[in-house]
Amino acid sequence: MKMIVNNKEVDSVSGETFEVTAPATGKLIDTVPKANEADIKLAIDAACRAQKEWAKVPIHRRVAILGDFLARVEAQKESLAQTLSAENGKPINEARAEIGNIGIGFTAFMERAKHFYESVIPAGTEAGQDNNLQIVTREPIGVVACIIPFNFPCDLFDQKVAPALLMGNAPIVLPSSDNPLTLIRLTKLLAEAGLPAGTCQCLTAPGSVKSAAVKDPRVTLVTLTGSTEVGLATQRLAAENLTKTALELGGNDAFIVLEDGDVDLAVEELIWGRMYNTGQVCCASKRFLIHNSLKAEFAKKAVDRIKLQKFGDPSKEDTQIGCLISEKAAITVEAQVNRTVEQGGKVILGGKRNGAFYDPTVIVDIPKTADVASDLEIFGPVVSIIGFDTDEEAVAIANQSIFGLSSCVFSRDFKRAWKVASRMEAGAAVINGASFFRAFEQPFGGWKHSGLGTEGVMSTFEEMTRVKTIVLKNLTA
Repeated sequence: MKMIVNNKEVDSVSGETFEVTAPATGKLIDTVPKANEADIKLAIDAACRAQKEWAKVPIHRRVAILGDFLARVEAQKESLAQTLSAENGKPINEARAEIGNIGIGFTAFMERAKHFYESVIPAGTEAGQDNNLQIVTREPIGVVACIIPFNFPCDLFDQKVAPALLMGNAPIVLPSSDNPLTLIRLTKLLAEAGLPAGTCQCLTAPGSVKSAAVKDPRVTLVTLTGSTEVGLATQRLAAENLTKTALELGGNDAFIVLEDGDVDLAVEELIWGRMYNTGQVCCASKRFLIHNSLKAEFAKKAVDRIKLQKFGDPSKEDTQIGCLISEKAAITVEAQVNRTVEQGGKVILGGKRNGAFYDPTVIVDIPKTADVASDLEIFGPVVSIIGFDTDEEAVAIANQSIFGLSSCVFSRDFKRAWKVASRMEAGAAVINGASFFRAFEQPFGGWKHSGLGTEGVMSTFEEMTRVKTIVLKNLTA
């Protein structure tokens, strides 16, 4: 499969390629061009030319083109889902759901774009401005580098590319090297839907090569979802040109069950909130803070419920938990579990690795001083259970992390739950549900080392535009 540059399927300038393999089997799926700085420069050249013309296209026409794109996605949805499942290792039904989200996400942004109005500050609002009318506009920000991780490539394509295009920008999609194939196909479908050449491109640039886009002064926004380490490095590079960044980074979300919490509900939410995508979710619940009076019951019920999940080949229709993105990722999870055990934890389920597969795992007796209780983010299907005695202690453990992406609390007392939720140092707090909650409409983003800025229908257009005030001076004099 080739990259999409200037609406054409192209090889890299160097002619080099790299392989994309299925993590579940290790088998080759396809090869893609190995882009370098020269490829990125060519793409930015094309984007700069295209963006100026695309900005002139009226909103209704942009919406129509994206509508055509959605029709093409619908026609190929099963093929796209099979590609996503194969290259990512997520269960096929989860892959189908993610492809289905394209229609939801794009449509929501399309509807919002048609009602993203300019603002007016009337004459006379401020003393001394009696005759001056001020019109506040939002204008395209320009060329947008969209750095997209492996875990939810299509969902994040929706969150970044749709609003960028609708606001008159030219996005350059930079997918993970582990699984770029689905995003190449989506970018090609945008071109086929009538998007002008250079308006949206997709380059397969490994790892640090993406920094060439971040450093180029012609890129006016870098929107990145990824690890905190990569986000910090990106922010430093972008600062050299005062390039705006929007960063959605790591998380170690706290899942609090107070002593009056519904354990059965919490266990069901654990399945959704920790096992989905084999635990590879930034806002997955990762630290399970369970009141000591409920800890044994919760652990037993969690083990029994997890055992009911079908774990295995992601291509099978009945599989509910698949493999990790790579064997390397599974080795990392294995090492993190071993570290947690060394620090006092006890594995009561799982704890074994086979290639890129890591068994769903439950660890109990973890002290609040263990690394996993604060800043060690385990990106896999691991439930780390930590006990507490008071609401204040639970909040203190939750807030001791450098991360603050999302959080949740379970209680039958709504006022009590609200009090705990309001004290959580995180960008979101879910009451009686797992922290894994991300609707397209909400402004999603983290506090502390979990990010900068927000994404969602409610807020992304502001990230993707620049403010200009046009003053009609002495209009009413």
